[in-house]
Formats: sequence, structure tokens, C-alpha cells
Amino acid sequence: MEAIKITNELDLQKAFHIRKEVFVNEQGVPLEDEFDAFDNLEGQCEHILINYEDQPVGTARLRFVEGVGKLERICILKPYRNYGLGKIIIKKLEEIAAEKGATKVKLHGQTQAEGFYQKLGYQTSSDVFMEDGIPHVLMVKELAEK
Repeated sequence: MEAIKITNELDLQKAFHIRKEVFVNEQGVPLEDEFDAFDNLEGQCEHILINYEDQPVGTARLRFVEGVGKLERICILKPYRNYGLGKIIIKKLEEIAAEKGATKVKLHGQTQAEGFYQKLGYQTSSDVFMEDGIPHVLMVKELAEK
């Protein structure tokens, strides 16, 4: 298992395939809402890909909003959930955020995953809100100083 920063178009397309499968096909997010202007390799976001037995099975991206690292588009293909891959994705995004000087990260977590994020040190800091027809909460975490 490894999480890698995406640096080429081929890996970015693998990430898009995973996102389409999870968010669009499985969760019903409209295709036009899933992809946006940050989905490129031009430096607005850091995209990562997670491989399991040399197969791309998970992805996420990190974007900075007002100096805070925002973890976004976190997903793992259904057959590969419950292998600890989500934790690896989050830790990799936190590492990248810290390397870029962030002291705090946040995410919009689906309410069904709220407990998962809490175990990783995230605190819920909003009421439930709807995003793409799915209930979410804002969650935040202070990053440890190195």
C-alpha cells in the first residue's frame, strides 16, 4: 500500500476514474458537479493516488483555502474499503499540508464517515449541511508542529 503524489496525466486520469466510480456511479453525485477547475496538474491542488497490490484504488486532493489545507474528494473503491487505506490517504494529505506550511486542515466529511475522521483527530465544527445531496459536516484538525 502506498500513497503517491500525482505528477502526470495518466495517474490523474486513474484518480478521475476512481472518483467517477465512487461519487457519480455509487453515490449519485451529478458528473458535472464532481469535476471542477481544480482538477488539473497546474499546482492549484495536490492530488494523490493510493495503490493496493499495484492497483489504483483510492484518491484525494488537497487544496488551500485562506491558508488552511482542505482535504477533498477522498474516496476508495468499494472492494478495497476496510483495509486501512483511508487512514493512509488522510495521513499523506496531512503530511503534504504540513510541508507547505499549514498548521490546520479541514474537510467536509460525509456524516456516515464522521466517526472515522474523529478517530484521526478531527473535530466536528458545524451542523449537518447538504452537499451534492449528501449530508456533510465541517471537520477541522490542528496539525502538530514539527
